[in-house]
Amino acid sequence: MIFRPYRAADAMAVSQLFRLVYGDRYVQPDVYLPKLITQHNLDGRWQSMLAVEGSQILGHAALCRDKLPTDSFELALSVVHPVARGQNIATRLGRELLECAGSLSAQYVLIKQVTHHPFTQRMAQTLDFHCTGLLPDHVPSPYGALLAESIVIGVHPINGRSWPLPDIAWPESCRGFMEHLSKMFGTGSDVSACAPRLLNMTQNHQRIDVVIERLDKRLLDQLVQLPEAWLVSAKVALSANFSEDFERLSANRFVFTGLLPAPRQGHWFALFHRGAHARRLDLNCPHMQRLQDNLPRPRTVEVGRSAA
Repeated sequence: MIFRPYRAADAMAVSQLFRLVYGDRYVQPDVYLPKLITQHNLDGRWQSMLAVEGSQILGHAALCRDKLPTDSFELALSVVHPVARGQNIATRLGRELLECAGSLSAQYVLIKQVTHHPFTQRMAQTLDFHCTGLLPDHVPSPYGALLAESIVIGVHPINGRSWPLPDIAWPESCRGFMEHLSKMFGTGSDVSACAPRLLNMTQNHQRIDVVIERLDKRLLDQLVQLPEAWLVSAKVALSANFSEDFERLSANRFVFTGLLPAPRQGHWFALFHRGAHARRLDLNCPHMQRLQDNLPRPRTVEVGRSAA
C-alpha cells in the first residue's frame, strides 16, 4: 500500500468510494460530483491524499479550507474501504496530511470528530489534536441515524505555533476546563484591541448559526427573543467580558460548550447553544464528556391519570 497525493484521474474512484461507504447520506455533497473533487484540488481548497493498493483506492482524506487565502485547514473527508478497515489507514492519511500542512503555512489544523462511533475520536487523539469544543446536533447523521450528529472540535497547532487564550479570569463553572486549554495553547493574547463588530446569522440544516464579535444588552435581548423552537448556535468572540457574557447567556438558557479558534491570529470564539439536549454519548475526552452531560435534559410531558 502506498500513500500519495490525489490525481485528476482518481476523481471517479474517489466519488465511488464515498458512495460505497456512505450511500447518499454524506454531509458534503461535493464528493458525489467527481469533477468538483478535481476542481477543489486544483484551486487549493482541498489537498487530497489517497491510500492505494495496486490499482484500487482504499482510502481518502483531505486538508480543506473554505476561504483563500487562509492559515487554517480542516482535516476532513476521511473514508476507508470496508475491506481495508483495521489497518489504521485513516490515521496514516491524517499523519501524511499534517506533515503537508506545515509546508502550506498553516497555523493550525481543525478536525471535526463524529460521536456516532469512537474511531475519529481515537484517531484525533493519536494525531495529537486537543479537544476544545462541542457542537451538539450539528449535522444530519451520515450513518442514517434519526438524531443529528454531534461533533467534537479538535485543534492541532502546526510546528509549535501558538494560538494563546487571553489571560483573564474564568467563570467558576468552567475554570478547570479553561485552565486546561490555557496549558495546551498558552496564554497572553491581546483582547484589548477592539475588533470590527461583526454580526452574522445563517441557517444550516435545522440550526441557526450566529457569529457575534461584541455582545451588548440590546443584542442579547434580541437573541433571547428568537423563536423558541429554533436550535441556536452562537459563536461569541472571547474577550475580557467573557465572564459577563457567560453569566448573561447562561441565565437565558444558552449552554457553554467550549471554544473554537477564530480566523484572526490568537483569537477564539466561545460556543453557546440553546435548544440542544443531552443524550447518551460516550466521548473519549473527559472535558468534552462533561460539556455534553451539562446540556439540559429533554422536557417530558407528564400524562395525568384520569379521575376515578
